[in-house]
Amino acid sequence: MDFNAALRKSVKTGTVVLGQNQTRNCIREGRAKLVVVAQNCPESFKNFVSERGEDLLVHVYEGSSVQLGKACGMPFVVSALAIVEAGEPDILNIKRG
Repeated sequence: MDFNAALRKSVKTGTVVLGQNQTRNCIREGRAKLVVVAQNCPESFKNFVSERGEDLLVHVYEGSSVQLGKACGMPFVVSALAIVEAGEPDILNIKRG
């Protein structure tokens, strides 16, 4: 399964937090298992994520926030998201692989 398909399925079947503010809160609370940021996500947010250490899995999505929103099956832009529970697909292992 490719990353986009796994991401869309995780959004439908798992617990996924969308948006920079919600993702930031999720990271601070220690609930985020994987953070995905769009290439055009603001550098300040990317820096915040990278400062959180190596314990946090981070994936830079090779596309814009518009494309990331579409990959999630959403009709709006998504510049960042956090996966709390993956749901049916094993997106965490796809990311590690």
